[in-house]
Amino acid sequence: MADDVDQQQTTNTVEEPLDLIRLSLDERIYVKMRNDRELRGRLHVRALDRESNPRPFGAPVDMLTIEQHQPGLAYDQHLNMILGDVEETVTTIEIDEETYEEIYKSTKRNIPMLFVRGDGVVLVAPPLRVG
Repeated sequence: MADDVDQQQTTNTVEEPLDLIRLSLDERIYVKMRNDRELRGRLHVRALDRESNPRPFGAPVDMLTIEQHQPGLAYDQHLNMILGDVEETVTTIEIDEETYEEIYKSTKRNIPMLFVRGDGVVLVAPPLRVG
């Protein structure tokens, strides 16, 4: 019984930055990407296995790296991750030719499931915890 308490305390502590992501499994997180892209989505708990969902023809091999590094988890140390129910916001800046004023435009779209490649990730914010 004491071992169960010790194990639970160990799994709920933050000792390194990736622990914040581990503690955010199955919760909505915010991901800031390169090129003025932002994602808000639910971090999946389990990655799909190759047997039940083989790589689509022409799909990059990188889609399988999460399973190779940590089977069962939907993220890895490279910040590759699988998000569900994603809202993507892309911000573009246009210059008015007459006034040379910057005009910011945001485009949003909803994506049911998204594989995020870690080399484009700038920031990952876990959900706000009160208490």
